[in-house]
Amino acid sequence: MDNRLGVRVAIKKISPFEHQTNSQRTLREIKILTRFKHENIINIMDIIRAPDLNQLKDVYIVQTLMETDLYKLLKSQPLSNDHTCYFLYQILRGLKYIHSANVLHRNLKPSNLLLNTTCDLKVCAHTFFREKFVLT
Repeated sequence: MDNRLGVRVAIKKISPFEHQTNSQRTLREIKILTRFKHENIINIMDIIRAPDLNQLKDVYIVQTLMETDLYKLLKSQPLSNDHTCYFLYQILRGLKYIHSANVLHRNLKPSNLLLNTTCDLKVCAHTFFREKFVLT
């Protein structure tokens, strides 16, 4: 619970310094997500780290709490046509925003589409984001 905002949050623990690839992915995720402000993209509300850099082992990313993901929902029940259309609409809105920022999501799948109880959808798994370069 974020007592300042009065909302429930998810805290994602990352150990970025165990391997160089992890640190590069974490840095890329943080750089991209701090730029993104869209209702269909999971956001970073805060980043928590050890106060002493010599003890820095884990980083905690505070994000909007979403109750489930599309994979779990599909396993538990069939979707109505209305739900399918609404989820697809939100996925496309999120992807349009991501692509307009010249970023690609390289691991889009149902478990990376988070849902809350009001059927709001947010794209996550940003460690698979990659900035796209346009050659001229």
